[in-house]
Amino acid sequence: MTLQPVAEIRDPVHGYVKITGVERDVIDSPFVQRLRRVHQLAGSYLVYPGAVHTRFEHVIGAMHVAGQVGETLAASSEMDSDSIQELRLAALLHDVGHGPFSHMYEEVLAVRSKLTHEDIAQRIIRETSLSGLLDRHGFSPKRTSELAVGRLPGRPSFKNEIIAGGLSADMMDYLLRDSYFTGVEFGKVDVQRIVDSLHASEGHLALDQAATYTFEALLLARYEMFKAVYFHRTVRAAELMLVHSMELADGELGLTDLSDLDDYLNLTDEIVLQKLVTVRASNSDLKQARQLALDFRDRKLVKCVFERLVQRRGQAVGQLFAKVTKRKDAVNELAKSAGVDPAQIFLDVPTTPSVPYTSSKEMLTSVRLVRSTGKTGARSVPISELPLVGSIAGFMDVLRVYSHPDVRKRVELAANRYFGKQGRYSEA
Repeated sequence: MTLQPVAEIRDPVHGYVKITGVERDVIDSPFVQRLRRVHQLAGSYLVYPGAVHTRFEHVIGAMHVAGQVGETLAASSEMDSDSIQELRLAALLHDVGHGPFSHMYEEVLAVRSKLTHEDIAQRIIRETSLSGLLDRHGFSPKRTSELAVGRLPGRPSFKNEIIAGGLSADMMDYLLRDSYFTGVEFGKVDVQRIVDSLHASEGHLALDQAATYTFEALLLARYEMFKAVYFHRTVRAAELMLVHSMELADGELGLTDLSDLDDYLNLTDEIVLQKLVTVRASNSDLKQARQLALDFRDRKLVKCVFERLVQRRGQAVGQLFAKVTKRKDAVNELAKSAGVDPAQIFLDVPTTPSVPYTSSKEMLTSVRLVRSTGKTGARSVPISELPLVGSIAGFMDVLRVYSHPDVRKRVELAANRYFGKQGRYSEA
């Protein structure tokens, strides 16, 4: 069951990626071309110089992997050429809503609203000329927008699971791609083994039991990539500065104003950085925003003075600081103790499940396994029962305090006093 390609793209991760006519039109649209100007890993290139790849390459790769999964599932489901094409288009468009600096922008957006890049992607697919383009090729913009973010209603659910979740094409591409461009080896996984071992069972994705160890390797690779790249202390230093700069300048620059999609679509990494470094410093917030952006650009980064890694199965450390006021209170208390300006201290509490979310944004707690042909039905196996993954299941929390170099020692002592108290934010 093969689609008719009209061209091919040479990709450093997957080799030659063949594309169809509708895919070529979507790729050539300004909405996907814009992703060439949004880095996949935000400020990681300041630590890993090769990490200059963009969301554009990633969506091409995710589309390719999604198509491979669709071809595999054709033997155990009602997937036909049109269904596979729909799946590939959804994967191609799954990141079209990302703002400048990807997830860094989303941290700023979270302070202003409950919107995510998935919500914005749905608007772009439905409310721009992409809608007419898809319609002309016979694909529903509404349905495509739902599948692109893993929210297609009804059954079967496996289509959503291919786009987002523990066996998603998204994750299988970004681990390989981020590993390749950073030069970090942890993300190298036998993705093809997983793709070839997938089945559709009772409307859900299921994995051949013989490929369980490869699935474990995938989840462990994700875990190690978070520690080595995504939550690297210096990467986070750069990103904290950028996020804080955007927050301080948002009122002046309207970075999170989504009332006009055209204005939003003009926001790319370089444009926003230029706006930040040239913003008119008419008050202390804007002066600080500009200086942070200049320091980010010139790699004059804040320093980590305190770090605590906690792996928990209960409440995440980040949830303890979910409210902005809670984080500000902690920073103010640290600043008072250290005798410094609160603007010189940064509290970082990123948190993520040590195993990925499902397509419905719930924590992945089990995987469906089938034997050989998959005809005997799937059994759901708790993640905790997998020999290796069970040991890392829960939340992977990082609590860090950063400061400007000139007050580093004072903030370090204050942080150790504040967070080093017996039992405070220790393992649950």
